[in-house]
Amino acid sequence: MNTHPGVIGRKLGMTQVFTSDGSVIPCTVVEARPVVVGKRTKEKDGYDALVLGLKDRKEKHTVKPLAGMYKKASVTPKRWLRELRCTADFAAQHEVGAELKLDSVFEEGQFVDVQGMTRGRGFTGVMRLHNFAGQVQTHGTHEYKRHGGSIGTNMTPGRVLKGVRMPGQYGNEKVTVHNQRVVKVAADDSLLFVEGGIPGAKNSLVFVRGAVKRRGGKKS
Repeated sequence: MNTHPGVIGRKLGMTQVFTSDGSVIPCTVVEARPVVVGKRTKEKDGYDALVLGLKDRKEKHTVKPLAGMYKKASVTPKRWLRELRCTADFAAQHEVGAELKLDSVFEEGQFVDVQGMTRGRGFTGVMRLHNFAGQVQTHGTHEYKRHGGSIGTNMTPGRVLKGVRMPGQYGNEKVTVHNQRVVKVAADDSLLFVEGGIPGAKNSLVFVRGAVKRRGGKKS
């Protein structure tokens, strides 16, 4: 379980950052203004976590149980709610109702893991979804050039085996990209610049937290 500090944010798009030696670094900009809406404690819930909320929404669109939680925390209703698993020490540093500042979580040069929902591409065939080569383009082939070929066996076992790759939905799945470097932390503007691309469409929700598979995942 990744308990490194992190934030939830909104993917704004991509840009470029120029270094002092003139190199160009492609970056994804994440706007992160999460508010601590609640806490989970080991004594009461069995684990330590912060409940983060992002982006205001109208109160009339909020169900009453959540509206009571927001009222207790003295914050406006939020569009997105996510739990951030963390240590008890990190949770104690942040009060309910306060905004989670980026410079208290990340620093330049740190490596992070970014999780988001990929862009949905609808129902696609095997050539696009699974990178199949397709059928031969000559020797009398006409309707089957982009087909996947046989999916079954003979009389034994006489059924389609599990795991056979077929056409299906492409995208719209939760993906985590590991070991992305933080290029810049603009805490005053609540912007985080992450090197390279990250999953998700523009304005979609992303989860950024310290990398769990390599050194440099925690703020020094």
